[in-house]
Amino acid sequence: MILAGYDGDADVITGSLTDPDPRVRCLALSAAERAGVLTPGIISGAISDDDPEVRMTVCRLATIRSEIDLTPLLADGDERVAEAAAFAAGEQSEPSVDPVPLLIPMATGHPDPLCREAAVAALGSRQDPRGLAAILAATRDKPPVRRRAIIALAPFEGPEVDEALERGLRDRDRQVRQAAEDLLA
Repeated sequence: MILAGYDGDADVITGSLTDPDPRVRCLALSAAERAGVLTPGIISGAISDDDPEVRMTVCRLATIRSEIDLTPLLADGDERVAEAAAFAAGEQSEPSVDPVPLLIPMATGHPDPLCREAAVAALGSRQDPRGLAAILAATRDKPPVRRRAIIALAPFEGPEVDEALERGLRDRDRQVRQAAEDLLA
């Protein structure tokens, strides 16, 4: 399978996309991208795959393929997939679908703190002013989310940002304090 991606063997790759083993399907997706045969139909099928590892592979591919719409993956019921999709949304250079409207509620209300943290990081990476309120709200979340929120404030300015960074200097978590100190230095 791996060689098929380098050799461009589209028959082996496409045949493996329906293999019963999800690991083989993951390898086939990566091989399809490497061989230049990754089509919208293949991506669509992988997005709706029953196995979360396959859907996470699509998220990894989305970091280098901005045409992949992360919308269904950001709303995935598996937290690992949703977190991977949020990470990918922060990495896509010119996404085909704007992820910010989906990242905002994820950053402030997702039940899984890792998903909130990934969404906050993606909002900071996107540097979109629409995400600032969600990032500011995240500065009052659990320590890892607060730390990520402080870091995500780096591209923003304004009195509310200054206030959040000053509050970060007094946070009970050492890493949050350090992040705020680094940004204010």
